[in-house]
Amino acid sequence: MIRILLFLLVVLALGLGFAWLAERPGELVITFGGYRYEIALMMAAMLLVVAVAAILILWWVIRAIWTSPHAVARYVRGRRRDRGYKALSTGLIAAGAGDGGLARRMGRQSAKLLSSKQEPLLRLLDAQAALLEGDHESARAKFSTMAADPETRLLGLRGLYLEAQRLGEREAARHYAAQAADAAPQLDWAVNAALEARTDEHDWEGALALVEARKPAQVEERAKSERRRAVLLTAQAMELLDTDPASARAAALEANRLQPAFVPAAVTAARALLRQNDLRRASKVLEAAWKKEPHPEVADVYVHARPGDSTHDRLTRARKLARMRANHVESELMVARAALDAGEFAQARKAAEAAVRIEPREGAFLLLADIEEAETGDQGRVRHWLAKAVRAPRDPAWVADGFVSERWAPASPVTGELDAFEWRAPMERLGQVVEGEEALAALPAVELEHRPSAEDAEIVTGDTAPAPAEDDVRAEAMHEDGSRSSEGETGEPDAPAEAVEPEKTSEPPVVAADPGEREITNEKPAPPREMEDTDEVTPPLPDDPGIDPDESKPEARRFRLF
Repeated sequence: MIRILLFLLVVLALGLGFAWLAERPGELVITFGGYRYEIALMMAAMLLVVAVAAILILWWVIRAIWTSPHAVARYVRGRRRDRGYKALSTGLIAAGAGDGGLARRMGRQSAKLLSSKQEPLLRLLDAQAALLEGDHESARAKFSTMAADPETRLLGLRGLYLEAQRLGEREAARHYAAQAADAAPQLDWAVNAALEARTDEHDWEGALALVEARKPAQVEERAKSERRRAVLLTAQAMELLDTDPASARAAALEANRLQPAFVPAAVTAARALLRQNDLRRASKVLEAAWKKEPHPEVADVYVHARPGDSTHDRLTRARKLARMRANHVESELMVARAALDAGEFAQARKAAEAAVRIEPREGAFLLLADIEEAETGDQGRVRHWLAKAVRAPRDPAWVADGFVSERWAPASPVTGELDAFEWRAPMERLGQVVEGEEALAALPAVELEHRPSAEDAEIVTGDTAPAPAEDDVRAEAMHEDGSRSSEGETGEPDAPAEAVEPEKTSEPPVVAADPGEREITNEKPAPPREMEDTDEVTPPLPDDPGIDPDESKPEARRFRLF
């Protein structure tokens, strides 16, 4: 834009100059070599402009001819560089897509067109191609070379870190991560790995220095940094609690200031204050944490803040804390435990039942079992509550990477990740409490009908009854299912089924049919034996209905086949 304005100003100045000369006519006289030359002033001005333009054009032509070799070389070099960067770009895309062969070919081509000293990405492409081809030794050598170069130091350290993790060398991986974190504290992967290493070594000061060296700009990053500082300060306070209560108190209070809802920080700060007999401030810290997040550890420290208190004094403190978060399951459980210790069984039962109504879970049912055993000693009721506890959801606990712990820890024992523990219920059991009709529906099907066996028939009749044939069993099943009628020609139903089966033989029985239907007969069975007065009837089994006194002999069963 500025050049255009300057050009317009020059044209305007020339126009004004020529216009001024045109308004003032005159002649220019030049005497040279004994000759006198006369020319109009306007023509002289135009000749001067043309001469200047010719000189400039001549100078441009001479300069272009003089610099043409350099220009040609620069053009060739630029074209070669463009081809090299195109090959490099194609190779990096192929490496990202997992095409090792194409990445290797493009790497060779770009290495011919570009210089590795001028373009560090060539080393990265070679290393990635080596990884895709499974040549990890060559890849590590490339990454080591990159780590030695200040321009590619972080990139090389990242590659060496990933290779060490792949081989399971945690110490080497943390070593490379520490070097990267010292050089660039803004790298998340380096800072996280370095924090894990210093946390394992209980180097809380070094970990805090590493977190403070990073100066986040965004709000989320600042909140994450404050959370990490609170976790590290809490871990440091827990370690110094027995040896240096004053330092532990300062660290824990700082952590509680950064994260007021962080339960481990509040509990540690309260314990440090109680070590210095500052009951009032410790109670305030615990009450503030309880209002934000009721937690059993807060309740335990608050209730047992004064070692010399009686059980009723502890019950009073529990009621006071429970009023701050009424109708909460942790409040009810806290009051129930304190009342049980004080012998107030009615109040303990009332609070425990309220906790079950709010959130039925394992701890509440176990507490009810303890109350039942302490108050009545009724083992049946105790087993009832224990059975419910077994099938109830589990209580919340500190969980990190599938590991369940009763106490909070700054890092996961599985992966070493900082601030991995969270307060939540572990994975639920497969079975849950099922009441009423749902419980009956969940039970497996059980056949309740009693079938007298051959031994039962022998006891009742005095004779040994052979096992029924397969056809008898099938026919009996058809009769029981009601799929075939057992009524006679008169339409009257047969006699009700009796426990004592008629005497059978090993051969299939005779099946009697209605008139007009053909009979299927194999052999004539033996007639049933009538009961005589001298026969003694053995008392029936507990599950055996016995013999109907109105029936002197069983009536033969008939079944319709069609």
